[in-house]
Amino acid sequence: MTILNPEPLWRPDPQRIAQAQVTRFQAWAADQHGAPSEGGYPALHRWSVDELDTFWEALTQWFDVRFSAPYTRVLGDRSMPGAQWFPGATLNYAEHALRAAATRPAEPALLYVDETHEPSPVTWSELRRQVGSLAAELRALGVRPGDRISGYLPNIPQAVVALLATAAVGGVWTSCAPDFGARSVLDRFQQVEPVVLFTVDGYRYGGKEHDRRDVVAELRAELPTLRAVVHIPLLGTEPPRGALEWSALTAADEAPVFEQVPFDHPLWVLYSSGTTGLPKAIVQSQGGILVEHLKQLGLHCDLGPEDRFFWYTSTGWMMWNFLVSGLLTGTTIVLYDGSPGYPDTAAQWRIAERTGATLYGTSAAYVMACRKAEVHPSRDFDLSKVQCVATTGSPLPPDGFRWLHDEVRENLWIASVSGGTDVCSCFAGAVPTLPVHTGELQAPGLGTDLQSWDAQGHPVIDEVGELVVTNPMPSMPVRFWNDPDGSRYHDSYFDTYPGVWRHGDWITVTSRGSIVIHGRSDSTLNRQGVRMGSADIYEVVERLPEIKESLVIGIEQPDGGYWMPLFVHLAPGAALDEALLGRIKQAIREQLSPRHIPDEVIEVPGVPHTLTGKRIEVPVKRLLQGTPLEKAVNPGSIDNLDLLHFYENLARERA
Repeated sequence: MTILNPEPLWRPDPQRIAQAQVTRFQAWAADQHGAPSEGGYPALHRWSVDELDTFWEALTQWFDVRFSAPYTRVLGDRSMPGAQWFPGATLNYAEHALRAAATRPAEPALLYVDETHEPSPVTWSELRRQVGSLAAELRALGVRPGDRISGYLPNIPQAVVALLATAAVGGVWTSCAPDFGARSVLDRFQQVEPVVLFTVDGYRYGGKEHDRRDVVAELRAELPTLRAVVHIPLLGTEPPRGALEWSALTAADEAPVFEQVPFDHPLWVLYSSGTTGLPKAIVQSQGGILVEHLKQLGLHCDLGPEDRFFWYTSTGWMMWNFLVSGLLTGTTIVLYDGSPGYPDTAAQWRIAERTGATLYGTSAAYVMACRKAEVHPSRDFDLSKVQCVATTGSPLPPDGFRWLHDEVRENLWIASVSGGTDVCSCFAGAVPTLPVHTGELQAPGLGTDLQSWDAQGHPVIDEVGELVVTNPMPSMPVRFWNDPDGSRYHDSYFDTYPGVWRHGDWITVTSRGSIVIHGRSDSTLNRQGVRMGSADIYEVVERLPEIKESLVIGIEQPDGGYWMPLFVHLAPGAALDEALLGRIKQAIREQLSPRHIPDEVIEVPGVPHTLTGKRIEVPVKRLLQGTPLEKAVNPGSIDNLDLLHFYENLARERA
């Protein structure tokens, strides 16, 4: 691979570099811990992976992590899986998340926005009071450290209070968004057997009310371990029989009592998308998340008390947990509950303006939708406070970088980031002191020895390889739920390169240290030995105004051949005629490679996604290979199951 972008799209000015927290951290770590004082971020990163124990100890000191019992060493066992972090230490995540209440009690901790787009604040003191009241009530209900607490909740302040109260008592939080159907929720919650369920009666989305009382009744019936159900009347209905009222549980003026738990004590359970089976129930620890998120939010995102942090997300996606952790840096977090495009495509920019967001995070898909809809953010909104626009969910195409640069501001820090639910963090992405190159992530994260490996396990530079991490990260799962021998955890990440985390993404590490993400390695397109990520195809095809969305699949044939169809969901009014077919093939031939011109271009009624918005490639591939629908995909993990019948029928016709 050649480096196509020698000139950066953006460079931070000297003042920004000097003021960045990562710059100040490096100078302090050089003085206190022997970190390199010269060489900027690349030197700091090299030190952070070469001196892993020293780096993480320095980080806990810099952010004043409060250990109520001291650790015996930083890394007790560094083997993967099973690394032991800070053995002997005790602490509490929620205690750290609420620290700003002591110094800034009247300032907003949360800004809540619904589809009216009018922000309403919750102060630090009020957040702390509600957490204290709810934590006491949870203890009164018999909740003990290690008990699971579940939330069927939208992105509202009550969800944040419930998570923090759960962490305060040493419980284990888990949540799903209320647009998930009963089967999807039960696939997740039944695995962990919650004792308390927080739930709304419904939610508002796209200007409509969606009543979920029937789903709640089904959840109550199918979760026999529940001791209590807490009703939050978002639509104003009465609590169902036997449910507790949120307002009663959060009425007391009570200081929170923070259970001091071991560093590796479970904080929450997140779930993989579960497209081909039961979702993996991923357990992450109080201490591991605390230190990893302080690093990501404080050093990489450069967030502090003066900032306002908005990320468009739902409680069913790890980015919601990441957003809540903005409280760790004393930052005001923006909670938006509603459609990303209501009443119009520009909705998220309006929220960024009205909340004074300094870091605004969204999906690459939303950026590209704004580009297609000819939204003009800086023309129509005052975005002068936005310092950084960050994207995740899928790779941000080069056109997305250029559109943000042209339509928001030339002096805009664009942070495309990539990580995973598996670590609830980023492997690579934002660095406030480095330049941004079009289509590239700035650098690997501190303490993360991210490499690109070939099939033989050799690191490669400027070539496509597997994304691997060769050292442990504190937020890696402590385990999967209901995986007593650890085999499912091992097989998910460590079966290809023993002792090394393989994430399942194709990446290029460039010779300048930046990262290019090419898509999932398990859905890689391999024509005549030339590998290409599906994201590369989408980036080219979806520039065409007639293409709303696309899906490309590569299928090995029994006779040794290779069939590569491209499925296209057309924009309203467009037709898949010979002229459009020609433009699709020409775009791929000229911008990618003649080898990756699809064998067929097929119009589809829509592209199926996971519930967190990712295109599902592997299940569609399995359907096209003749796997029955019920074995190819977990129905509860898909946003629109009806769309899969098209691919199922196509496979039948071809057979």
